[in-house]
Amino acid sequence: MTLSPITQRRLSQFKANKRGFWSFWIFLFLLVFALGAEFIANDKPILIQYDGGYYFPTFSTYPETTFGGDFETETEYRDPYVVELIEGPKNGRDGWMVWPPIRFSYDTINYNLPQPAPSPPTGENIFGTDDQGRDVAARVIYGFRISVLFGLALTIISSIIGVAAGAVQGYYGGRVDLVMQRIIEIWGSMPSLYILIIFSSIFIPGFWTLLAILLLFSWVSLVDVVRAEFLRARNFDYVRAARSLGVSNPVIMWRHVLPNAMVATITFMPFILTGSITALTSLDFLGLGLPPGSPSLGELLAQGKNNLQAPWLGIAAFISLAFMLSLLTFIGEAVRDAFDPRKTTV
Repeated sequence: MTLSPITQRRLSQFKANKRGFWSFWIFLFLLVFALGAEFIANDKPILIQYDGGYYFPTFSTYPETTFGGDFETETEYRDPYVVELIEGPKNGRDGWMVWPPIRFSYDTINYNLPQPAPSPPTGENIFGTDDQGRDVAARVIYGFRISVLFGLALTIISSIIGVAAGAVQGYYGGRVDLVMQRIIEIWGSMPSLYILIIFSSIFIPGFWTLLAILLLFSWVSLVDVVRAEFLRARNFDYVRAARSLGVSNPVIMWRHVLPNAMVATITFMPFILTGSITALTSLDFLGLGLPPGSPSLGELLAQGKNNLQAPWLGIAAFISLAFMLSLLTFIGEAVRDAFDPRKTTV
């Protein structure tokens, strides 16, 4: 597929911003790395060979009796008794297990700590443990994944709603624009943080519940930008020509005006993603975010505040958030440069 000259120019301008270009690839690598968190940090082996058969505990649940144990409940693979059943010679059958690099999931409690939790970094818990004995490295990896996925979902859905609202306002103008603009001004002037805290304390916290609550206010950020683009483009000659040929308004909005408005939308999206991740982290820090026990960078920050004698908690959460948000900011700057018609590559 041959790219258009304008697309080639935008790609070259994006690559010209070295900081943003490399930030994009680093962030993409970290995202792919975090999406496979179960293969990086897990209290279950990736692969088991036992009695001539192969088992995949990451994808399936096996009772202890599968490996010669006594109980029908799910196998506790870290139990020394289970390890002996699988890897030790038993009835002439020797097996083996392939473990992830970190043998803890985000909710696995290490009962063999050298000192009471929160315990400092060791060879087994490279970032230490939190105040419940859970591995900090595993919680950072899973927390990074859920933060990015939540931010992406919120950014995409709020962008769709914001673009649709701004398009209707800008294209039709007049009374439609006047009424919608007054509604948005009233809605935008409401104390969103307090309303978010109230809703979060009323409803049972969860991924989709928080997404719906934050979506109430996040869609407003793109309305003014898209509205201005549609107000500017609705009287262009090619739009008038399409209207005079009998092309319907929805088709004109979608095919002729929206591509111009999407330039500003795409430019703002990395910054909206940054704000979405920050909002989730803030609610988690206040204890009004994801359910207790969920892997959360905000909850890890709260633990760092409550356990000043364990600096590794706050340091791990701070470095993770700072690095992630810095990458997204650099990517946003590169995207902004790519869609800036005044920028030229040398």
